[in-house]
Amino acid sequence: MFGGRGMGGGRVVADEEPGPVIRHSGPPREGKLVAGDGEHIEAISAHIERHVGPVTMVFHEIVSTGVHVDIHQVGATAERPFHVLVTSGMSDLAMSVPEGAEEFRFAELFLTVPAEWSLTMEAFKDEANYWPIRTLKVLARMPHEYDTWLSLGHTVGHGEPPTPYASGTDLCAALLLGPVSVPDEFGEFAMPDGRKVHFWQVFPLYREELDLKVKRGTDALLELFTRHRTPDVIDPKRRNVCRSRFGWW
Repeated sequence: MFGGRGMGGGRVVADEEPGPVIRHSGPPREGKLVAGDGEHIEAISAHIERHVGPVTMVFHEIVSTGVHVDIHQVGATAERPFHVLVTSGMSDLAMSVPEGAEEFRFAELFLTVPAEWSLTMEAFKDEANYWPIRTLKVLARMPHEYDTWLSLGHTVGHGEPPTPYASGTDLCAALLLGPVSVPDEFGEFAMPDGRKVHFWQVFPLYREELDLKVKRGTDALLELFTRHRTPDVIDPKRRNVCRSRFGWW
């Protein structure tokens, strides 16, 4: 939940100025067929288990282009009533970062879904169940396909203009944050080969929340999340914090 540990001494720190919205146009860069780096995958899996919990399932890609993106699932528990889904493979390649941001060339992504969320291959036939997985995979490839980068405070719309991720929800964009309901230490990892990998949490937004973030900055949006005690666990029907009894913020 926003507020408390994550918003205080934790890694959820945002820009004071309106943050960037990552857009892309034209066809993606053509990627070659690739296989996953076994040592890289094992190192990330060990980092997940060290700071979050046991990996209970890995959704492996059969055919991969550009980078091989697997999704690691840390199952829900009584103490942590949500699943954590983490990518591996995005950091196989460096992103094209601007001068001065070299520290952020390598990244992976994660998000959280409720314990009752259906995470089976049969359930994934319904986009209403699959869209969080699809979003992680699309975002993990995007920097490499469009010669860009993703980092703290960046937002990416689902299409242009943004459209809902699936039926049954009006969420249509993603904001990247530091860890909220997982340990702060999970947010950074020094790989055995020396590269520094940042783990950014993907938090879905409504169109009005995206517009507020673009106009007034990430901090203004996070203040509303804190005020309304918005959970960071994905809820397709959660409250839109840009709506009050009197209209839109």
